[in-house]
Amino acid sequence: MESKVFKIDEIDRSIIEIIQKEPTLTHTEIAKKVNRSQPTIGMRIRKLEKSGVLKFQAGINLKTMDLLLARVEIQTLKPDETIKLVKSCPYMLNAFRLSGTSNISILIVNNKLAHLDEIVNHHFRKDPNVSEVYMDIITDVTNDFVLPFDFNFENCGLTSTNQCCGKCFA
Repeated sequence: MESKVFKIDEIDRSIIEIIQKEPTLTHTEIAKKVNRSQPTIGMRIRKLEKSGVLKFQAGINLKTMDLLLARVEIQTLKPDETIKLVKSCPYMLNAFRLSGTSNISILIVNNKLAHLDEIVNHHFRKDPNVSEVYMDIITDVTNDFVLPFDFNFENCGLTSTNQCCGKCFA
Protein backbone atom coordinates (compact mmCIF):
# COMPACT_ATOMS: atom_id res chain seq x y z
CA MET A 1 0.00 0.00 0.00
CA GLU A 2 1.42 3.37 -1.00
CA SER A 3 1.55 6.04 1.69
CA LYS A 4 -0.45 9.18 1.03
CA VAL A 5 1.48 11.16 3.64
CA PHE A 6 2.97 14.36 2.27
CA LYS A 7 6.26 15.32 3.90
CA ILE A 8 6.82 18.94 4.87
CA ASP A 9 9.99 20.65 6.07
CA GLU A 10 10.58 23.45 8.57
CA ILE A 11 10.01 26.15 5.95
CA ASP A 12 6.63 24.62 5.03
CA ARG A 13 5.75 24.39 8.72
CA SER A 14 6.64 28.05 9.21
CA ILE A 15 4.54 29.08 6.21
CA ILE A 16 1.55 27.08 7.46
CA GLU A 17 1.84 28.54 10.98
CA ILE A 18 2.04 32.08 9.63
CA ILE A 19 -0.96 31.59 7.32
CA GLN A 20 -3.01 30.08 10.16
CA LYS A 21 -2.29 33.05 12.40
CA GLU A 22 -2.57 35.74 9.70
CA PRO A 23 -4.38 34.36 6.64
CA THR A 24 -4.54 37.71 4.85
CA LEU A 25 -0.77 38.22 4.62
CA THR A 26 0.66 38.51 1.13
CA HIS A 27 3.30 36.15 -0.21
CA THR A 28 5.81 39.01 0.09
CA GLU A 29 5.00 39.51 3.78
CA ILE A 30 5.29 35.77 4.46
CA ALA A 31 8.60 35.69 2.55
CA LYS A 32 10.05 38.36 4.86
CA LYS A 33 9.01 36.40 7.94
CA VAL A 34 10.67 33.14 6.76
CA ASN A 35 13.63 34.80 5.02
CA ARG A 36 12.84 33.40 1.57
CA SER A 37 11.92 34.97 -1.76
CA GLN A 38 8.32 35.74 -2.71
CA PRO A 39 8.39 33.32 -5.69
CA THR A 40 9.64 30.54 -3.37
CA ILE A 41 6.77 31.20 -0.98
CA GLY A 42 4.24 31.20 -3.82
CA MET A 43 5.62 27.92 -5.16
CA ARG A 44 5.58 26.28 -1.72
CA ILE A 45 2.02 27.44 -0.98
CA ARG A 46 0.82 26.09 -4.35
CA LYS A 47 2.61 22.78 -3.64
CA LEU A 48 0.99 22.55 -0.20
CA GLU A 49 -2.44 23.35 -1.66
CA LYS A 50 -2.08 20.87 -4.54
CA SER A 51 -1.10 18.09 -2.13
CA GLY A 52 -4.12 18.84 0.06
CA VAL A 53 -1.97 19.70 3.10
CA LEU A 54 -3.00 23.37 3.09
CA LYS A 55 -6.65 24.30 2.59
CA PHE A 56 -8.32 27.66 2.63
CA GLN A 57 -11.86 27.33 3.87
CA ALA A 58 -14.60 29.79 4.58
CA GLY A 59 -17.18 28.88 7.15
CA ILE A 60 -18.84 29.86 10.37
CA ASN A 61 -16.98 30.14 13.63
CA LEU A 62 -18.79 27.75 15.95
CA LYS A 63 -17.18 29.49 18.91
CA THR A 64 -19.07 32.71 18.20
CA MET A 65 -22.29 31.59 16.47
CA ASP A 66 -25.55 31.30 18.36
CA LEU A 67 -25.91 27.60 17.56
CA LEU A 68 -25.87 24.43 19.61
CA LEU A 69 -23.15 21.98 18.67
CA ALA A 70 -23.38 18.31 19.57
CA ARG A 71 -21.14 15.30 19.17
CA VAL A 72 -22.96 12.07 18.38
CA GLU A 73 -21.14 8.77 18.86
CA ILE A 74 -22.69 5.75 17.17
CA GLN A 75 -21.94 2.10 16.61
CA THR A 76 -23.37 1.08 13.24
CA LEU A 77 -23.19 -1.95 10.99
CA LYS A 78 -23.25 0.34 7.93
CA PRO A 79 -20.75 3.16 8.48
CA ASP A 80 -20.58 3.99 4.76
CA GLU A 81 -24.32 4.76 4.71
CA THR A 82 -23.88 7.02 7.72
CA ILE A 83 -21.03 8.87 6.00
CA LYS A 84 -23.28 9.43 2.93
CA LEU A 85 -26.00 10.80 5.19
CA VAL A 86 -23.58 13.22 6.86
CA LYS A 87 -22.46 14.50 3.46
CA SER A 88 -26.05 15.27 2.46
CA CYS A 89 -27.54 16.69 5.67
CA PRO A 90 -27.06 20.42 6.34
CA TYR A 91 -27.30 19.82 10.10
CA MET A 92 -24.41 17.36 10.13
CA LEU A 93 -21.09 19.20 9.80
CA ASN A 94 -18.61 16.34 9.71
CA ALA A 95 -18.06 12.72 10.65
CA PHE A 96 -15.07 10.78 11.87
CA ARG A 97 -14.44 7.04 11.70
CA LEU A 98 -13.28 5.67 15.03
CA SER A 99 -11.81 2.56 16.52
CA GLY A 100 -13.19 1.57 19.87
CA THR A 101 -16.67 1.45 21.37
CA SER A 102 -18.16 3.70 18.67
CA ASN A 103 -17.22 3.51 15.01
CA ILE A 104 -18.55 6.92 13.91
CA SER A 105 -18.47 10.33 15.59
CA ILE A 106 -20.61 13.09 14.06
CA LEU A 107 -20.77 16.83 14.70
CA ILE A 108 -24.30 18.18 14.36
CA VAL A 109 -25.60 21.70 14.77
CA ASN A 110 -28.93 23.43 15.24
CA ASN A 111 -30.33 26.38 17.13
CA LYS A 112 -32.69 24.25 19.24
CA LEU A 113 -31.90 21.37 21.57
CA ALA A 114 -35.16 19.63 20.68
CA HIS A 115 -34.18 19.67 17.00
CA LEU A 116 -30.80 18.12 17.75
CA ASP A 117 -32.59 15.36 19.63
CA GLU A 118 -35.08 14.85 16.78
CA ILE A 119 -32.23 14.56 14.25
CA VAL A 120 -30.48 11.94 16.38
CA ASN A 121 -33.72 10.04 17.09
CA HIS A 122 -34.80 9.97 13.47
CA HIS A 123 -31.49 9.14 11.82
CA PHE A 124 -29.76 7.00 14.42
CA ARG A 125 -31.88 5.76 17.33
CA LYS A 126 -34.55 4.41 14.96
CA ASP A 127 -32.02 2.81 12.61
CA PRO A 128 -31.89 -0.98 13.10
CA ASN A 129 -28.25 -0.97 11.91
CA VAL A 130 -27.26 1.29 14.83
CA SER A 131 -26.69 -0.51 18.13
CA GLU A 132 -25.40 2.36 20.29
CA VAL A 133 -26.06 6.12 20.24
CA TYR A 134 -24.64 8.76 22.57
CA MET A 135 -25.11 12.50 22.18
CA ASP A 136 -23.18 15.13 24.09
CA ILE A 137 -23.85 18.84 23.81
CA ILE A 138 -20.60 20.75 23.43
CA THR A 139 -20.84 23.55 25.98
CA ASP A 140 -17.72 25.50 25.06
CA VAL A 141 -15.19 25.67 22.24
CA THR A 142 -11.74 26.73 23.42
CA ASN A 143 -10.29 28.03 20.14
CA ASP A 144 -11.95 29.39 17.04
CA PHE A 145 -13.57 26.46 15.23
CA VAL A 146 -14.47 27.30 11.65
CA LEU A 147 -16.40 24.85 9.49
CA PRO A 148 -18.37 25.24 6.27
CA PHE A 149 -22.07 25.50 6.97
CA ASP A 150 -25.05 25.07 4.66
CA PHE A 151 -27.84 27.49 5.60
CA ASN A 152 -30.17 25.95 2.99
CA PHE A 153 -32.12 23.75 5.37
CA GLU A 154 -35.00 23.55 2.91
CA ASN A 155 -32.65 21.49 0.72
CA CYS A 156 -32.81 18.79 3.35
CA GLY A 157 -34.99 16.44 1.40
CA LEU A 158 -33.85 12.94 0.96
CA THR A 159 -34.49 10.16 -1.30
CA SER A 160 -33.61 6.58 -1.96
CA THR A 161 -30.02 7.60 -2.68
CA ASN A 162 -29.48 7.92 1.08
CA GLN A 163 -29.62 11.69 1.18
CA CYS A 164 -31.03 13.50 4.18
CA CYS A 165 -34.77 12.78 4.43
CA GLY A 166 -36.17 16.15 5.47
CA LYS A 167 -38.28 14.37 8.10
CA CYS A 168 -36.08 15.17 11.08
CA PHE A 169 -38.68 17.56 12.46
CA ALA A 170 -41.86 15.79 11.37
